[in-house]
Amino acid sequence: MGIVADSLDRAAQQAFTRPIPKSAGAQMRYLVRQLKGTRAAADLLGVSQRTVERYVRDQIRRPRATLAQRLEDAVRERWQPRIREQARRQAATSTGLVINTRARFGFTAAPGTTDDARMRHLTIALPPHHAARLFEAQDARASEQQLLDLTAEALGETYFRDAGRRAQGLMVEFTDVEALDFDL
Repeated sequence: MGIVADSLDRAAQQAFTRPIPKSAGAQMRYLVRQLKGTRAAADLLGVSQRTVERYVRDQIRRPRATLAQRLEDAVRERWQPRIREQARRQAATSTGLVINTRARFGFTAAPGTTDDARMRHLTIALPPHHAARLFEAQDARASEQQLLDLTAEALGETYFRDAGRRAQGLMVEFTDVEALDFDL
């Protein structure tokens, strides 16, 4: 995944009402329940079915670091899907998103104006229709560049063009992203 998609996922995870299971056994049991079997969990994690069964019975308690990370990521991806969807729907219909970014912004503007790219740190509230477009693109498995373009378009309209009140022909270029975080 990319920086925008990961940030959108982290924003949705902020709405969780309960923490994900901590122990490897509890995480494995949850994953086995979600995937409806130890074979599917083993295939997803890249381990043997017997290893999954040992974790389920708490015969193995500490996974190696790579397996622990894959296990936690798989559980986090599936944890509280209704809560996650409800938070995304609310952001897309009523509250919008807050974006906090540090990136290089360049412009294509009218002749005689400066279009030199420069680093900016922005924290902007995006309206719900931009949040909806970002979530729809993420659900449609848009590429990272497409998500960056949508983010640039949202920032251009909201911050630089001030919802059509200034800089009508300004096109925003969003490059060299150092940090990007969304908040619901």
